[in-house]
Amino acid sequence: MTSNTSSDDSVFASADRRLFLKRGLQLGGAALLGGPLLAACGSSGSSSASTPSSSSSGAKSFGELTLRLSWIKNVEFAGSYIADTKGYYTAEGFSKATLIGGGPTATPMETDVVTKKALVAISSPDITGAAVAKGAPLKIIGAQYQKNPFCIMSMAKTPITKPEDLYGKKIGVQASNESVWAAFVKAAGLDASNITKVPVQFDPLPLTQGTVDGWFSFVTNEPNSLRLKGFQVATMLLADAGYPLVSETYCVRQDTIDKQRDLLKAFLRAEIKGWKASIADPTLGAQLAATQYGKGLGLTTSEQTLESKGQNALMVSADTKKNGLFTVTDTLIAENIKTLKFGGLDLTAAQLFDFSLLEEVYKEDPSLI
Repeated sequence: MTSNTSSDDSVFASADRRLFLKRGLQLGGAALLGGPLLAACGSSGSSSASTPSSSSSGAKSFGELTLRLSWIKNVEFAGSYIADTKGYYTAEGFSKATLIGGGPTATPMETDVVTKKALVAISSPDITGAAVAKGAPLKIIGAQYQKNPFCIMSMAKTPITKPEDLYGKKIGVQASNESVWAAFVKAAGLDASNITKVPVQFDPLPLTQGTVDGWFSFVTNEPNSLRLKGFQVATMLLADAGYPLVSETYCVRQDTIDKQRDLLKAFLRAEIKGWKASIADPTLGAQLAATQYGKGLGLTTSEQTLESKGQNALMVSADTKKNGLFTVTDTLIAENIKTLKFGGLDLTAAQLFDFSLLEEVYKEDPSLI
């Protein structure tokens, strides 16, 4: 989406995003691994970041950083904006940072990494997993969101707080989200015949009018849109109801892990610093999104601040406080692999995840935790 001119438009922006994400998953085999891309997978051409060199002072120079974002330049990428603005990338040895925006018409994130248009892409395990299952040489090296942002939104006066509350209810589900809905129903052990799934678009007005009892949405988007209009809503995260799946994950090529570990660790250090600053001050990234990086998209600082606060809650957990941002425990990894199976992806943890870089980063500099 190229413009947002109202809070309603922000709802449609998030709608297009989920349609885009689903298309990325569906096109995992075709779009990500067509003939040209299969050739690119084995190409020995130069990567998107130059080979690191040493300056006269001995500091490494990694050249340009190219980071592919999973969506338009809203506050979802606050930590990267802060890392760029405060010079964390350049301090780590990058000459500049190019943040490549996404959107409903953009190529899948994984495609840009496979073809070396981007060094790193922000994606999700289901989309990256679909590409890996088809042979893409990719790995996830970190996860911003410890909890998946999908939720069931309901009106506060009649809240849906646990999976069993869905029985006997009418739930608005968008066509592009039906695969996630179906996987959630299976993961939560629910009987779909006891729930009325109502086909809807993305404007949650039917929920406020009582046409449906619940609404499938991102916890950081539609609920905030309704709150800004004065409605009181409740949310039930799928992650708290039998569907644990990390999100906003860092996706890279396997050969980058093998050959450019120092470069990737430099990137992760800069991202950690940027996100720590965002968590400490949710308004910082919101202002950068509305006035600089997403300027012209019709974003407002007030709505972006609400989203920033909401995503911080998805990022920080007792485990990240102990182990550091972007880390994922072995238990949560196992839960993710199990969740992916409900969606038809049969992968091992070793095929999809590699958190060794983060382990090295925090071991080398515990102050980053």
